Amino acid sequence: MARIGYARVSTSEQDLSIQIERLKTAGCQVIRSETGSGSSRQGRSELETILQFLHAGDELVVLRLDRLGRSTRDVLNIVHELDEKRAALRVLEPEISTAGDMGRMVITILGMVADMELKFIKDRQRAGVEAAKALGVYKGRKKAVNDDEIRKRIASGTTKANLARQLGVSRMTIYRALKETGSKS
Repeated sequence: MARIGYARVSTSEQDLSIQIERLKTAGCQVIRSETGSGSSRQGRSELETILQFLHAGDELVVLRLDRLGRSTRDVLNIVHELDEKRAALRVLEPEISTAGDMGRMVITILGMVADMELKFIKDRQRAGVEAAKALGVYKGRKKAVNDDEIRKRIASGTTKANLARQLGVSRMTIYRALKETGSKS
C-alpha cells in the first residue's frame, strides 16, 4: 500500500510548503504538487498522473478536501475513480477516509461546502470588480503584449495566426491591437 500525497495552491503567490510538510508527516512516500484552480480538474496534470498510477490498496492523501477540488462533482468523480481502483482517499483536516461508508458521506458534504465556498469567492470577486469600476479605478487586466509590437510584426509580414502562436495570445488579441489604430492588415 502506497500513500501518495497531493498538494495544490491556486496562485503562484501561495506557498505549498505547509501542505507538503503535513503530507510527509502523514507518511506519504510520493508527493505531487501543482498550482492551479480547484474549480475544475482540467489542466491539473499532477492530479491526473496520480490517478493514473494508483493501485488497489493505495491511498491518495490531501491536507484538506478543497485542495483536491472545489467542485462537488469533481470530488465525487475522483472518489468514484479511486473506488474503481480499490484505492482510498484520506483527508487530513478533518481526518476522513473513504475506506468506510461514513467517510464517503462526510466527503460528499465537505465537497458541497467547498463548491459553495467557490461560489462565495467568485461573488466577492465580482462585487469587488463592480465596486472598483464604479469608482473608476478598475481598468481590467494589464495587456500581456504591446500593441505596437503586434502592429510592427504584422507590418513586417507575420500572419496573425503565427503571431498569436508566437506570443501565446489569442488571435482576438491580435485583431484588437490592429483595430485600435484602424489598421486593416
